[in-house]
Amino acid sequence: MASLNVCCFTGRAGRDPEVRYLDNGNAVANLTFAVDGWKRDAEPLWLTLKIWGKTAQVAADYVRKGSQIAVSGQLENESWTDKATGEKRSKVVLNVKELTLLGSKKDAEASGYGGDSSDEDLPF
Repeated sequence: MASLNVCCFTGRAGRDPEVRYLDNGNAVANLTFAVDGWKRDAEPLWLTLKIWGKTAQVAADYVRKGSQIAVSGQLENESWTDKATGEKRSKVVLNVKELTLLGSKKDAEASGYGGDSSDEDLPF
């Protein structure tokens, strides 16, 4: 039986994207992402986003801490062994297939998730 693994979220970047380039020149950006709960006083759900290729470069150029974005992609469980403790660790990551820039810098500042008043307005 085949399963469908597609998730869509709207939320705010928890930090600026960290971009690195693989040996083949492909870009990958990682960042944390807060999704508000359906209850007014609920804590946000925090996800790790992994964004690839040209979309990673768009994230690097335009997404900043507090930016409102919409993402869709596939959930994946990443696991590794902690080098310091030797313990097995894991986390759920959203491999982003689509990224949509939403809101404005003023929205980010008002959200409480971040935003720097010295940044220039984003071109969208």
